[in-house]
Amino acid sequence: MTERPTIWRTFRESPLAVKTLLGGVVVNRLSAFLMVFLVLYMTSRGLTSGQAVVAVGVYGAGAIVGAVIGGALADRRAKRTIVVSMASASVLTASLLFLPSYALLLAAIGLASLSAQVFRPAAATMLSRLTREDRQVMIFAMFRFGLNVGATLAPLIGFALYDLGHQRYTLLFWGEALVALAYAVLAWTTLPVGRSPQDEQDGEGAPAEEARPAREQAPEPRGGYLAVLRDTRYALYLVANLFASAVYVQYLSTLPLNVSAAHVDVVWYTLAVSLNGFIVICFELLVTRVTQGWPRRWTIVGGRALIATGMAVYGLPIGPLVIIAGTVVWSLGEIISGPAIFSYPAIAAPASLKGRYIGSFQVTSGLGQAIGPVVGGWLFIHTGHLAWPLVAGGGLAACLLAMVAVRPPAGGTSPAVRPAQGGAGAPDPLPLGPRGRSEGGRTNT
Repeated sequence: MTERPTIWRTFRESPLAVKTLLGGVVVNRLSAFLMVFLVLYMTSRGLTSGQAVVAVGVYGAGAIVGAVIGGALADRRAKRTIVVSMASASVLTASLLFLPSYALLLAAIGLASLSAQVFRPAAATMLSRLTREDRQVMIFAMFRFGLNVGATLAPLIGFALYDLGHQRYTLLFWGEALVALAYAVLAWTTLPVGRSPQDEQDGEGAPAEEARPAREQAPEPRGGYLAVLRDTRYALYLVANLFASAVYVQYLSTLPLNVSAAHVDVVWYTLAVSLNGFIVICFELLVTRVTQGWPRRWTIVGGRALIATGMAVYGLPIGPLVIIAGTVVWSLGEIISGPAIFSYPAIAAPASLKGRYIGSFQVTSGLGQAIGPVVGGWLFIHTGHLAWPLVAGGGLAACLLAMVAVRPPAGGTSPAVRPAQGGAGAPDPLPLGPRGRSEGGRTNT
């Protein structure tokens, strides 16, 4: 018998720790309060626009450093990393209301961003370790769902708190701080201690995250991020992700430049951005119910090819129909490939480096989203509408790199269709790390 787990069954049969982690993704993403209102808050304190822009840059740099640190810590102390991350973000967010100088504000903003970002690779690492292999793609679809819901709700809830606080930021920042602190307490009480192979040497933790059958206790590679880069195929995957992230972000940077230059009513751009959010939130989990059984490599490559195609559509004579059509095409590519892209780092990683594999993936995503607007803007300024075919070419390059980088499943079977194990409602306590050496991140053939 084979099964393709449904959304509800995957969630229902997951242990409490997984549900806690998925809820934490939403809470963590609500930290976008700070990013959304940062410029407004800084200028409300009498700082200049230039100083506010520098603060945004510090926030972005903190997020990238946080992903690096979070990936490294997740391989040793995932639970403690999650708890400390959320508790620190809580304190630092509240401190912004009281710090008297610009230098202290910048330091707190950078550390708050770093602390919030540390959570994500740690949460993704633990999530993967607590989830059966055949449900990795669906669980990471839920992970992405939490990120998208949190990002959508953050500005709405933030404005509501701002308005409720008589158009001051006190209630907004205190509200975010208290929610993050409450989640830190919940994580401390519900998440397993867990340990990685490195932790076993220290004699600490319970084997909840890393308990594996004796036949799978093969020696694992040691080392830090250099060990990740020595996995040549995964290094190519990171380069592909850098290209793809830089292409993806063009709808937030180059597209509005194009809309403005062509004197198209801005309502069409606003509608396109809202349409993408609607498609992803409403349909990605449903689509993943089907795509989780597809070959991983072709799901990733096909979805990214649709994203590149959507960007190429923007290269047609710009107008309302082109804006909407291009957005629909690349949004379909996002919901098809997004969960597989997010789940692959945990699947490809050996157990001892799972956090670093995930952290490096998130770092390249952040770098791509930072570099993409600069490159896209430069191309549009110097080449005009020709920028879109060039952007689409970058997307196709990401497809080719991913085609080489993504390993097929061990034994050639679909990652999401496995013999049914146990009865309904009985979660599999084993971690879902890679099965077989070809998935373990060590064979670079």
